[in-house]
Amino acid sequence: MFHVLVSSCLLGNPVRYDGRGAARVHPVLAEWRAQGRVVALCPEMAGGLPVPRPPAEIEPGADARAVLEGRARVLTLDGGDAGPAFVRGARAALQAARERDIRIAVLKEGSPSCGSGYVYDGTHTGARQPGAGVTAWLLRQAGLRVFSEHEWESAQTCLRELEAGLLG
Repeated sequence: MFHVLVSSCLLGNPVRYDGRGAARVHPVLAEWRAQGRVVALCPEMAGGLPVPRPPAEIEPGADARAVLEGRARVLTLDGGDAGPAFVRGARAALQAARERDIRIAVLKEGSPSCGSGYVYDGTHTGARQPGAGVTAWLLRQAGLRVFSEHEWESAQTCLRELEAGLLG
């Protein structure tokens, strides 16, 4: 049985920057929880950030890869650089995945850590841009299939294909 890495906030845990959760109710998630497949992780907390914490975005013109390579920052609303904590958290997520042979992650869309389809553009104005967060990017580079909380069915299909030996 494969485990699935899930952003802790999606389980309702109050770990987001604003001290709240982002609980999602979905039959796939409920099934995985009942089966004991879910491994919860908040990369930002795993990287050492507190709750609550200032909102943060990857700096304008940069991407997750640049953050991981030390060429860009993750800037907080008050101008601080949270990049090192985001990198530590991404590495902690990858380590957790490797320890349990996790091959699928469902992460919080839009997050500078967990976004898989879009992130905010670094201006702290609410503007979005296509891209991935630091953790989502690192997990994908390591071969994990990363989904957002809007893609439960796709993640479930992928999990079934993995377990049937259809995917490597």
